[in-house]
Amino acid sequence: MLTAHDWYLALLFSLPWIVLPFVAVRRQRRSVSLDSYDSNPNVAHPERVSIVLPARNEAAHIAACVQSLRATSWLNVEIIVVNDHSDDHTAALAQSAAQRDPRVTVIDAADLPSDWFGKQWACHCGVQHTTGSLLLFTDADTRHAPDLIARLVHARASRDAGLMSVAGTQEMVSFWERAIQPAVFAILLARFGGTLEIENAKHSADVIANGQCFMMTRAAYDKVGGHAAVKGTVAEDLMMAQRTHEAGFRVSLLIGTNQLSTRMYDGFRSIVRGWMKNVYAGGRMAMRGGFFGRLVFPLALVGTPLFIILPMLVGVARILMRLGGSHTTAALSAWCWISTIALLVFFATINRFARTPMWRVIFVPLGMMVFAIIGVASVVRGQTVEWKGRVYQSS
Repeated sequence: MLTAHDWYLALLFSLPWIVLPFVAVRRQRRSVSLDSYDSNPNVAHPERVSIVLPARNEAAHIAACVQSLRATSWLNVEIIVVNDHSDDHTAALAQSAAQRDPRVTVIDAADLPSDWFGKQWACHCGVQHTTGSLLLFTDADTRHAPDLIARLVHARASRDAGLMSVAGTQEMVSFWERAIQPAVFAILLARFGGTLEIENAKHSADVIANGQCFMMTRAAYDKVGGHAAVKGTVAEDLMMAQRTHEAGFRVSLLIGTNQLSTRMYDGFRSIVRGWMKNVYAGGRMAMRGGFFGRLVFPLALVGTPLFIILPMLVGVARILMRLGGSHTTAALSAWCWISTIALLVFFATINRFARTPMWRVIFVPLGMMVFAIIGVASVVRGQTVEWKGRVYQSS
């Protein structure tokens, strides 16, 4: 029987799991959508948008991506597809998807210098062929709605952003995508908050960009040194956002779930490889506190997902103890229930925002556990990064 004292203790120790989710949801509500900006492409003097699309072994995606870009309603565009030494038919498929559209140019990246990451080098090579005052960098696994660029151009001008990226719909098809991806996105939400939190950040460590689709003014890009400024870092989008902020330009992120969709990874193995590449070598650069912050980052990386699901883990331990004949206090039982319910409500809200069924909250414990294991593996690997047949040493 729970006493008033038991309830008091349970509520007191449940506060982190009650308060923090509500704070995260409240911060997320302070977000701006591309839907609130004009989609009209018929402006008097449309700025030229140069789209740079780096692609390495993207035969499964490149045609659909190029076709979606060609369907843009924005009239003044050029599309530079950069074939990054692909081993498959990426270049030929890109040429075929272009259908002799004069706006599309497919080029081959020059030989990769030893101190560059491949994606940054491909973007750098692509920029050399651009003529626009606005540069749009996007990934081959993205799909763009016809109104995306028009809305993005209007939004960037309205918010006077040097760099503006789009958080689109994340397609999740397989079981493991549905289990792990929401866990990662929830942690990112808790860390960075909504779009206005990012835009109004005082410290460069508190800004982030989505490398799947981001636009920069030519002036901002040139001032920060272009991709050469982030040539040796694994999370080039994060670092480009930080460099832009440090240079005095505004960094913005807008919600564009109706304009952009991406399937980041296509199964368990792809998820593990992808997040192992990013979460330690790149994530440490988002820690405040300089050297000390980066020193404790491994503990934060592994400890955060485990702390989030601690009430669930304790609840499972309680059940096993009871089956073994042991007993736990009533206050501990109440703490498990209260904290777990608060967590499930939080993740159900995240699922609703991400347009995924709310019942998938049942995957949360598994997703967090797997992400913690990925974090451990990423820390063990350190600054060494392997991606698409290449091995890099991240700075």
